[in-house]
Amino acid sequence: MCDVEKPFYFSKMNDESSENKVLQVSATYRWTENLHIALWLIKDICWALEFKPGGIVMIFPTVFVAFYITWKSKGMRAEVYHNIAVCCWILANSIWMLGEFFEHESRPYAATLFGVGLLVLAYYYTVHFKKDRKAEKELNS
Repeated sequence: MCDVEKPFYFSKMNDESSENKVLQVSATYRWTENLHIALWLIKDICWALEFKPGGIVMIFPTVFVAFYITWKSKGMRAEVYHNIAVCCWILANSIWMLGEFFEHESRPYAATLFGVGLLVLAYYYTVHFKKDRKAEKELNS
């Protein structure tokens, strides 16, 4: 059975006699990720329809849930780095939206945050990815 307080846990693949362990995601964590997608879509629909009040209000829950997911993923290095990149992405996306709403040139700020997200991922893949893959293979051997 899964520990609902922990977002990630390992289980046996297929049956109890199996040697391979599989990383599982708790239902609560997955639900939160899916909520984040819905919030983000609502924010972007407001943006596309130029509904400023809705788009502005939706920034707050969308960013909050992104940072919450990042905090909850702190036990898994790969998840943390990818979720930090998502936080950069949603912040950049929100800044870009605000710039369009208020006719202010915000793309350089948004591009900077997009770039920070890419740098975070580049760091993860150049420094930690091989070690994490090796540890994963050792876990399953």
